[in-house]
Amino acid sequence: REQTFLVDIESIGYGGVGLGKRGRKTVSVPFTIPGERVLARTVRQDDTLITAEGIRLEDASADRVYPACAAFGKAGCIRCSWQHIAYRAQTLLKQDMLAETLERAGVREPEVLPTVSAISEWGYLQNVLFTLDAHGRLCLTSREPRQVVQISDCALWHPSIVDLYEALDLDLDPALISRIRLATGDQGSQMITLSLKTDSAPELETDLNASVNVILSDNEPMNLIGDSHLRCTIGGRTFRVTAGSFFRPNVSMIPALVDAVLELLNPAPSDTLLDLYAGVGVFSAFAAPRVARVTLIESFPPAVTDADLNLSAFDHIDVIEGGCADVLAALIEDGERYTCAIADAPSPGMGDPVVNALAGLNVERLVVVSDDPQALAKDARRLEKVGFRLRAAHAVDLSPQTHFLDSVALFIR
Repeated sequence: REQTFLVDIESIGYGGVGLGKRGRKTVSVPFTIPGERVLARTVRQDDTLITAEGIRLEDASADRVYPACAAFGKAGCIRCSWQHIAYRAQTLLKQDMLAETLERAGVREPEVLPTVSAISEWGYLQNVLFTLDAHGRLCLTSREPRQVVQISDCALWHPSIVDLYEALDLDLDPALISRIRLATGDQGSQMITLSLKTDSAPELETDLNASVNVILSDNEPMNLIGDSHLRCTIGGRTFRVTAGSFFRPNVSMIPALVDAVLELLNPAPSDTLLDLYAGVGVFSAFAAPRVARVTLIESFPPAVTDADLNLSAFDHIDVIEGGCADVLAALIEDGERYTCAIADAPSPGMGDPVVNALAGLNVERLVVVSDDPQALAKDARRLEKVGFRLRAAHAVDLSPQTHFLDSVALFIR
């Protein structure tokens, strides 16, 4: 017999779900808001957690709003888990989520600043990654639980992405192609990037006004039609972004992210700066005018080539290709020292070799940019062991209507 019960939602947990208590067990109910009372039904449970679904909303939060998408809460919607929450409340919840994650990890007295709100709550994604199903149709893939669903439109897509998706006329073979990325840049420019399962590039014909590139199985890009890159203007500076190079999908919020990083870092004219996992050089471009020297480190060769071009106006930036741990170890051997660093950390976190190297290079101030609060918490513990202390952090909302949380954090040593 199905078990139903009333539960008061007290907080938001990892994954953006509402959390309450039933006896000694935590109850997880998606699409709920702290302060609500819900009649819930058990889906599964273990010794500590009851995963439930909401049956009826008994007491609603004043922050509850009507979702914009008809697919919200159904199998067809796998990203926008917060469309039911007023945007102002979303920013407060992300501040709380960041603070709670750091506190649970044992980070000492973190000061969590208010969330930097998004410029656009809708229509902000300027690149979208799809997988192909067995019939060659474009699908989105969720993280947990893993599922593949078709979707005809999304309120988060930039209008140019919507136009490209609706006009797409390529005959895609799922035996050859694993993923497809649609992206847009300056002046409505569009790019289609196909990730291949083999090294045989498909023969394509299209009437679309979009460039087409492929990523081979060894992660090398190859141009098929049009340009091999997009150009995106950020804060008055134009950046070339080659197919396969990382660039944040919410382009409109990159200036705010840069501002948040530089505000925490507070660079001085005498500073020497490390820019780790640097991509096409966005942070270096805006930090360089304020410091004496910059060393940029990036492992993806096309992104390194982009960074060289994007930063060509500066004569005090060294661009180095390679993994951060290896390059930092070489810098230590050469007797180099740096006063500050920016680390646009990968989702798993920086790891011990990079953290130890930062201490070995005498870095005094470090700003970590993260898209995963749990990974940030792990790095914070690693950094604490080598003498860094988290001084301040705050979320920068690059993903409105979702629980995804990007943040910047300042560590002092």
